[in-house]
Amino acid sequence: MVISLQEDGRLPVSVRSHLGGYEWRRDALGRSSACVFRLEAQGRPGLYLKVEEAGPFCELADEADRLVWLAGKGLDCPEVIALESDGERSFLLMTALPGADLVTAATLLPEERVEILAAALSTLHSLDSSLCPFDHRLDKRLAAAEARMRAGLVDETDFDEKRLGKSAFFLFGELQRLRPESENLVVAHGDACLPNFMAAGGRFGGYVDCCRLGVADRYQDIALACHSVVYNFGEEFVRPFLNAYGLSIIDPERIEYYQLLDEFF
Repeated sequence: MVISLQEDGRLPVSVRSHLGGYEWRRDALGRSSACVFRLEAQGRPGLYLKVEEAGPFCELADEADRLVWLAGKGLDCPEVIALESDGERSFLLMTALPGADLVTAATLLPEERVEILAAALSTLHSLDSSLCPFDHRLDKRLAAAEARMRAGLVDETDFDEKRLGKSAFFLFGELQRLRPESENLVVAHGDACLPNFMAAGGRFGGYVDCCRLGVADRYQDIALACHSVVYNFGEEFVRPFLNAYGLSIIDPERIEYYQLLDEFF
């Protein structure tokens, strides 16, 4: 999907009214299905606009709900300015957080970045999961994974190397066969990769891309965080991350399981 920046008259009024004088730049970092634009203007706060095709798999309303909930818990995250849909596309306008994400925060050493990631996850996981209204336990996530698979939204060419060549249907069967018998429930980010955590002034600056936040197994986040740390910094930084989080002994089968589940999203 492409949105022409020269046709912003097609934007809903509640979105367009905030954008006068802003310069637009497409943000290519991340793997969201939405088009993401950074908006900047001299002397005015930075904004982000996400635009996604409307439909059953659009996640922008989910993200807005979760950002409002997180802010209500006193945690740093973007402020929702407007959420609209014209029937064909959905639009989410929000504030930009200061600083840089943990991939591009080049002034910080990798050791510092994995410590910030660990602290951010520890804070989120310490919330009372019984008070979180968003259910991402395996019953729900497996149903969502199957729906995405049957809709043809699982990109088999983008599987991790060890799964390339296998079909989504085969891997979904593995998800059912290997499903853990229990879940250690926390409030999980859901997509705990380094680009989704901000740093400012050498400290954690806030959570972004929160559309999959909800009650889930702790390893939903630990597994994806470990994968992201290896991808961006190398295997040698996984143990420092886990130590900073406070996980001295890990369950490799759960890490493998939740990394497999992520192939469907």
